Amino acid sequence: MMTAPDNQLSAEQSRQIADMIREEIARRRISRQTLAEQAKLSLSTLEKVLGGRRPFTLATTVRLEQALGVPLRQPQAAAPALASVNGDIAPDGLGAYSRQAVAWIEGIYITVRPSFGDKDALYAYRTEIAWDKSASSLLFRERERVDAAYSQYGEVAVPNQSGFVYLVTNRHGQHRLITVSRPNHGAMYGIITTLLAGRGSQLTPIAAPIALVLAANFPNATVGRISPDDVNFAAYRAHLRRTVDEPFALFLPG
Repeated sequence: MMTAPDNQLSAEQSRQIADMIREEIARRRISRQTLAEQAKLSLSTLEKVLGGRRPFTLATTVRLEQALGVPLRQPQAAAPALASVNGDIAPDGLGAYSRQAVAWIEGIYITVRPSFGDKDALYAYRTEIAWDKSASSLLFRERERVDAAYSQYGEVAVPNQSGFVYLVTNRHGQHRLITVSRPNHGAMYGIITTLLAGRGSQLTPIAAPIALVLAANFPNATVGRISPDDVNFAAYRAHLRRTVDEPFALFLPG
């Protein structure tokens, strides 16, 4: 029996990836031309793989994953009996969600919040959300923070009742919580509650708006302290303002 080359995905894998890409295109309301440009592919190549006239290759799939900021190579659903035993259902305390139900939340996001040290600036870094088999849940991890010592990682709760996503850090009983909406056109908006480090050992509780936007929306993303003259400042600020203007979160006066 003939087999596909090592870098060429099977017909079933190609079909599943094409379905996921079409869903992402529809959810984000972007054109195939836009996606092709972001993935550095020709529109002809994208049309052929989405139409089933050409199988996906590993290289093409990786480029599309980087452009969309989401994993496309999902495990084959060949053994549903084993998948439901313990590896694909999150603990009840995180919402008892299945892996399939939250796959669309996975991805790499540009995280934006106000700068705690400069009232005129913003602060940005990357946050990766992915399924962890050993934890049997989504986990998040912050990357490319200028203050790397304060990078956070932890569990992701997705309860059905509230319709929100919770990124929870718990280190020896000390908590940090990010509460955001479920993805809306590739972005999540909400509130971060954490501790502000002051002089010496002084810590002060602080809350601020926050936005997590799929990295694919910012092909030239900048991270760190974002000043008003940064090329992404206006776009970052627009996302941050949506949190309050829509509103996805409320901040009550004292």
